[in-house]
Amino acid sequence: MRILVLAALSLTTLVAQSKYDYRVLATTKTSTLEKEMNEAAATGFTFAEAMGGQSAFGGKEGVVVMLRDTSEKEAPKVTYRLLATNKTSTMQKEMQQLGDEGFDYKAQTVFNSAFGGQEVVVILERTVGKESKAIHYKLLATSKTSTMQKELKEAGDEGFRVVGLTVAKTALGGSEVISILRKD
Repeated sequence: MRILVLAALSLTTLVAQSKYDYRVLATTKTSTLEKEMNEAAATGFTFAEAMGGQSAFGGKEGVVVMLRDTSEKEAPKVTYRLLATNKTSTMQKEMQQLGDEGFDYKAQTVFNSAFGGQEVVVILERTVGKESKAIHYKLLATSKTSTMQKELKEAGDEGFRVVGLTVAKTALGGSEVISILRKD
């Protein structure tokens, strides 16, 4: 019993000693952000959070926070892809192509990029060197929440679960509610 208590205390001490290093990435170009995320990932950082918006000095930009657990001896090897578009039909096609390669949805937000105007941005991650199975994605976009309710119900009946939601102005639909769903 005493050994078990000591082991539990040692484990608690190890967990309490975790410390994190952060890297904040910010840019107006999604291609630059993807490049910087992959450079950070090469040094052991993984995606934590993203947001698009107006910063005090950078203007309208996308901001990503990456983190690294400094207590880990070996960080996971991951790679990132960012998809940015103002056409939801394009996003659906590109997401599914990456899903077929085993890229996992991490987040979505809206960036006001330097060249593309307001774009929906989706961040996907894949573990390098690990066999990945295909992930099926579905993107739903509508200007009416009642329509979204109906479409989500139908997708749920097909086994899709919602992983992300944004409201954005898109090129074709104006202000739309955009839901991203996945099925393994």
